[in-house]
Amino acid sequence: MNFHPFTLADEALLALASGALYWPAQDLLCVSDLHLGKSERLARRGGVLLPPYETRETLTRLDAALGATGARQVICLGDSFDDGAAEGGLAEDDRLQLSALMAGRSWTWIAGNHDPAPLVLGGTHRAEVRAGTLTFRHIAVPGATGEVSGHFHPKATVAGRSRPCFLIDAARVILPAFGCYTGGLRTADPALAALLGPQALAVLTGPRTLAIPMPR
Repeated sequence: MNFHPFTLADEALLALASGALYWPAQDLLCVSDLHLGKSERLARRGGVLLPPYETRETLTRLDAALGATGARQVICLGDSFDDGAAEGGLAEDDRLQLSALMAGRSWTWIAGNHDPAPLVLGGTHRAEVRAGTLTFRHIAVPGATGEVSGHFHPKATVAGRSRPCFLIDAARVILPAFGCYTGGLRTADPALAALLGPQALAVLTGPRTLAIPMPR
């Protein structure tokens, strides 16, 4: 398991190469922006037709992250489904795989801007979660501290290649999108530059993590 260790609000956390965040002291895995059902949503709304395999691939990656960490708690930071109807459009095999991942674990769905309504699936549904010194929510709040969020799908470009990344400073961490078929926002975008301090790091995901000064 490859990761970048860091401390936020006195808590030791691991930014995993997969794009998931692991909190060893709480045996907790956090992922953001799964966007399950994106290809189904596009087809339903008459958009671009994409191969309908992204949900299975995303769940397979999530299964691998859970297997690597053994986490017994999971927080999904919002936009877990691509819209409010996507949960109902899951293929039966995907629904069964997700149910198997949830079984025996404390599972929390945080509402996002794509999926604000409560889900039919099990688990706990929250607007945000406070755990110890950390607050888990979908969209970062200016001035917050000890904040874990997602929403922006941050990406950084190194050697001409764009890679999803964590953005980390003394006050917050913003997670990359964990789902397949998700776009991204460049770290130099004003929306991200305004949230992160001058010493912020971008931790690139992929085969191995790579920590660099946040490109601005």
